[in-house]
Amino acid sequence: MEPEEVLNTASSTSNYANTRKMNRKEILETKRAINQIIKSASAVKDHLSLFPSFRSYSRNGLSLCLETERGDKLTSHLKKCIQALLKENMEGPYGSEWPTEEKVKRKEMVSPDARYIFVHSANTNEMLDRNAPIIGFVHYRFTMEEEMPVLYVYELQIERCIQGKGIGKFLMQLIELIAKKSRMSAVVLTVQKTNLLALNFYLTKLRYNLSSISPSVIGVEKSYEILCRAFDHEAKAKLELLSSCKIQDQEFEDGEKEQNKKLLLIEAQDLLSDS
Repeated sequence: MEPEEVLNTASSTSNYANTRKMNRKEILETKRAINQIIKSASAVKDHLSLFPSFRSYSRNGLSLCLETERGDKLTSHLKKCIQALLKENMEGPYGSEWPTEEKVKRKEMVSPDARYIFVHSANTNEMLDRNAPIIGFVHYRFTMEEEMPVLYVYELQIERCIQGKGIGKFLMQLIELIAKKSRMSAVVLTVQKTNLLALNFYLTKLRYNLSSISPSVIGVEKSYEILCRAFDHEAKAKLELLSSCKIQDQEFEDGEKEQNKKLLLIEAQDLLSDS
């Protein structure tokens, strides 16, 4: 090998090593930045304080008050209410898996990372009555998916007697506001395939999308699907199914998304009829 070739090879090797070093540095800096965003979001004591108009709900014959709490600060009263509402709503969709899932949810319930929004019936003065049973709650966390900061909804539970009166949509609107204010890239959530009411709520009413990380998309057989709503182009490309497939024609994309939602609902209906 000629001396000039040796020098060029050495220079190329050095440039490659420097590029890899820079890439690693950029990756670490990006992760640190994301972790800081998540840490800052989790440090907020009361996310409702950012949106005071969401502290109460007075529509469709309901008069409700909302409050926030952390998983490691739950009172025994709140723990019992959470467990009772979870059992009422989720024992059916989980079926034989419920005893195992119930234990998992009890552990998740009290995590320091868990954040809650509780829904109570207001008293005659439209004030919060903390001694009254909760009639709904959202359990959410700030975490990372696909190297992006996301708000992950672990649970959205509403008493059956007040379902269909807008409180679920109200809570998800609040969740999305909290996510955007906290600089999250998306809201992500999990839904049991057999929970037809929840699937219809998220896919049809709220127009959430099947996520590119959902089990059925990556070829894993599970009893649930992962849905999401991304807030920016990068998040859509990484987290939403059809964006990750790089469909360019927006009109075609919208049609495909709607078809995908219909297929998911049909699949859930088939699963329910077979069980």
